Amino acid sequence: MPSATPSTTSSDKSKLHKLALKGSSKTVVEFFDFACNTILFQRGVYPPEDFTTVKKYGLNMMTSCDDQVKAYIKKIMSQLSKWMQKSKISKLVIVITSKETGEHVERWQFDVNIFQDPSKAKRTTSSGDKENTSPENQQSQSASVTSDKTDEDVQKDIQALFRQITASVTFLPMLDGNCTFNVLVYADADSEVPLEWGDSDAKEVKNAEKVMLRSFSTNNHRIDTVVSYRLAE
Repeated sequence: MPSATPSTTSSDKSKLHKLALKGSSKTVVEFFDFACNTILFQRGVYPPEDFTTVKKYGLNMMTSCDDQVKAYIKKIMSQLSKWMQKSKISKLVIVITSKETGEHVERWQFDVNIFQDPSKAKRTTSSGDKENTSPENQQSQSASVTSDKTDEDVQKDIQALFRQITASVTFLPMLDGNCTFNVLVYADADSEVPLEWGDSDAKEVKNAEKVMLRSFSTNNHRIDTVVSYRLAE
């Protein structure tokens, strides 16, 4: 008697897509965590002795060992993970601000493009403590489907981007005096926002120069990177 091969139902496909999206979201959130730490280290926002080395993406990555910084980043990444899995995020921004003048001197923007999700083509932004309610939305057009990428491919792409972030110190101006940083998250208007999060302006750098860096993609997301900085006077 011939054996029957079970067919793949739409619900099975939906479950597979959700699993894939969850894995992709985890990869992107992990990247954002290391991106925050790398930028803080490379730009000298905190002294080198406040960081420790870990191996990731085939590179020696620097992560903060300052308890307050670690708690702040962890809190953001925890919420970001929930929003990412529900495809609620359009961008994450890291802003470096002068403590003396209050001016925003550098702005790292990571645009989150979601594949196979036409409903995300046009986004609105909602409230958030490290979140921005500016109507401006620079997300590029809805991303098209990419070919299947292996984890190794994704890791190589992320490694190349981190090499470029590290190399960016060759063209970015030296940061004068003491600086601090904030993380902004652009989420959809219908996102559930924790009470401790609040509205923020866009924290743009005035008269900024902008440089596009490399992108990387998983099978579900593409991350585009641009750094804006104030030219030295």
